[in-house]
Amino acid sequence: MNQKNNFRVAIKYFLLVIFAIITVFPFYWMISSSLKSGFEVIQTPPTMLPEKVMWSNYSTAFSMAPFGRYFINTIIVTALSIISTVVISILSAFAFSHLEFKGRDLIFSIFIASMMIPGEVLIVNNFKTISNLGMIDTYTSLFIPYAASVLYIYMLREFFLTVPKPLYYAAKIDGAGDWKFLWKVLVPIAKPSIITISILVGINSWNAFLWPLLVTNNENMRVLATGLTAFQSDAGNQYELLMAASSIITVPIVGVYVFLHKKIMNGISLGGTKG
Repeated sequence: MNQKNNFRVAIKYFLLVIFAIITVFPFYWMISSSLKSGFEVIQTPPTMLPEKVMWSNYSTAFSMAPFGRYFINTIIVTALSIISTVVISILSAFAFSHLEFKGRDLIFSIFIASMMIPGEVLIVNNFKTISNLGMIDTYTSLFIPYAASVLYIYMLREFFLTVPKPLYYAAKIDGAGDWKFLWKVLVPIAKPSIITISILVGINSWNAFLWPLLVTNNENMRVLATGLTAFQSDAGNQYELLMAASSIITVPIVGVYVFLHKKIMNGISLGGTKG
């Protein structure tokens, strides 16, 4: 029996190692290729490690396109997206979990049902609205259509519902209004879920491509994802420069996820637990 269990464990870890290699290898190859010369990156058979490390590929990529500006734009849009989504999610979740008003459950059910609508269906309408308001090529246009998320409202609402009702009533008796109870009691308790939402929103905003591509015509308003697409035409067949530019975009967000993935999973599990 022990031999059979050991064999199963060995098979399980073997498969996990294989899947881990498959997952990590593209990132390794991207970084490795970004440090190779133009000849080495296309030679056959390929080399796993660069024969000579070419750090100059990164400086060349930066000189060919304003990646510094793209980086700043991406950080600004990501920060605005996180702040707006978190604030709106907190206020909405509190309203749907603790405030009593007519049609509350019906409205929330409609919110949940709207999650079945693909985001692509709303793009044309959102673009027309942004265009009519004269917001093309602005930071507002890059984040405002996605400032609210039903998913994150749902996550926070489920967490808020785990807070005992007597605590809410006790705070009311002590003279604490809804606003004070929300920010002094609920928000500190919900910190793990709020951190998770912030990380997920940040990752989605950092990786956004289609919407920024639609609402930015000015080169100075591009984010990293759309800037990389434009850079492809400038770099041509210089794959080492393309890999360097891709690394600039990918490594920061992958690093954030690697270091904070436990907080993400913890926040999701807490948000999905209703006591």
